[in-house]
Amino acid sequence: MHDSPLLSIRDVSKRFGGTQALADVSMDVANGEVRAIVGENGAGKSTLMKILTGVEQADTGQISWDGQPVEIRTPFEARRLGIAIVHQELSLVPNLSVAENVFVGHTPARKFGRMSFLDRPSMLEQTRALLADFDVAIDPSMRVRDLSLALQQVVEIAKALSQHCRLLILDEPTSALTAHEAEILFSLLARLRESGVTIVYISHKLDEVLRLADSCTVMRDGSVVGTLSRADMNSDRLVSMMVGRTLETLYPAHSGGGEPLLEVKGLRRGNRVRDVSFTLRAGEILGVAGLVGAGRTEMARAIFGADARDGGEVLLAGRPFDVRTPSDAIRQGVGYIPEDRKDVGLFLRMSVRENVIAVTQCSSGLLSWRDRGVEREAARDAVNDFHIRTASIETPLLNLSGGNQQKVLLAKWLAIKPRVLIVDEPTRGIDVGAKVEIHRLLGQLADSGVGVLLISSDLPEVLGMSDRVLVMRNGRTVAELDGATATENLVMSAAVGKVA
Repeated sequence: MHDSPLLSIRDVSKRFGGTQALADVSMDVANGEVRAIVGENGAGKSTLMKILTGVEQADTGQISWDGQPVEIRTPFEARRLGIAIVHQELSLVPNLSVAENVFVGHTPARKFGRMSFLDRPSMLEQTRALLADFDVAIDPSMRVRDLSLALQQVVEIAKALSQHCRLLILDEPTSALTAHEAEILFSLLARLRESGVTIVYISHKLDEVLRLADSCTVMRDGSVVGTLSRADMNSDRLVSMMVGRTLETLYPAHSGGGEPLLEVKGLRRGNRVRDVSFTLRAGEILGVAGLVGAGRTEMARAIFGADARDGGEVLLAGRPFDVRTPSDAIRQGVGYIPEDRKDVGLFLRMSVRENVIAVTQCSSGLLSWRDRGVEREAARDAVNDFHIRTASIETPLLNLSGGNQQKVLLAKWLAIKPRVLIVDEPTRGIDVGAKVEIHRLLGQLADSGVGVLLISSDLPEVLGMSDRVLVMRNGRTVAELDGATATENLVMSAAVGKVA
């Protein structure tokens, strides 16, 4: 790593209407370093990255590249400088080949007189050479849709490097990756760093930041709070800088379980749910762990009535829980917060108020009489009780941060006063402050006697929140562990088949 800055940002500010998104942001990123940038949702990270990649322009301030002032007015100008970004949602074309994705927009060509033709052999050869540096087995002629998510991310990075990228920005790169896939990415980043590529790493996962970063810049409310060297970084200090206060424990204690509430016996659904059995008690948080493809989400959907069951028995408070639709489940007091809040869980173009009352309105019938005063009161109560940051209960949900959207989703389902709540990846992609709030709310829910089925790929979350931990593998429940004594090693051993 060199001491001279590749990128210098001085007093950059940006306003959107009445919102000050960035306020006098300054930082230097040295050649060849891995710089992490952390902060709560709404801290200004995304706006700053949009300015660096030419999607937005700063109102005031100066950006320098290799010691020279530059204006980055378009994404093309950013790419010409050597700045590339890999977004959380990848921008690949699934039906095109790996090579076609890597060289989209700048494909190698052969000239015959005045005519130019795609040089496919050269494109395949150059793609193969790029991928060889990553030490992964990817056929350049394969269609992207046939690759795992981790390998698709490798293709996205190769695409950036094919355009002579010197600064690679990664935005929440492991949010949808398994632990094994994340290790592939970390090895790749180590090789990129050794080759001299400068990396800006944006993540809510502080363990990754502490593992990968040479330095870390903390942002809050559109400003830079400070930058720490690797020697000065630790989780407590970063969290305190991010939220401006010392947080209560990430995993609050709660009272534990009572009488059996939800009993599942031999549940089956296609080849994804083959044999699932467990008991969830009133007032208990039962964690569900397992690798991607273990059948956790499919199990939840079958219990909730979103997918038909092929066999097995489900009891609610000792009585048959036979549901054909989610509406049947809701009317009996079972709620389900899905993994994909944006596409399935929420109506992003509708207001906070409309989202909060959506499930209660649906469960009482689409033609039922609506009391707008009651709706507004319910929405205001939710905003206060769940600490939702919003300008108004009529604000469209797409204007809220991810953490606040997740709190609206939780409020929506708690409005039905559930006896059982199934939550699937409740804190994926949200900042540490919002994560603490979600954990607090789930703990309070369990304390009130509700049975909570917590599905999560975040093992520390499962272990920290759960009274018991259920492990799934290949559509089956393979282990049940006491939450007080369960460890990551025990859970992972069961998940990969090392224990019965």
